[in-house]
Amino acid sequence: MFGDLSFSHILILLLVLTLVFGARRIPEIGSSLGQGIREFKRSLKEVTDPDRPEPRVQPPVSSSAPISSSGDPKRLNQ
Repeated sequence: MFGDLSFSHILILLLVLTLVFGARRIPEIGSSLGQGIREFKRSLKEVTDPDRPEPRVQPPVSSSAPISSSGDPKRLNQ
């Protein structure tokens, strides 16, 4: 499919990409594509490896508000 691309074809493609997106946006696009590919590979690995337990994510604990031991939600005084 891409075997017949020569060096001049690649240079023309890079020139068009630079003109369309600008020189500043190309690294951002590349990094977002890389993050997307990594996320896709990670999700595939999770689906194909059922023996591995899923990581547990603990909710962040706020140090400014004390935690109620009764389990009832706290109400704000108005």
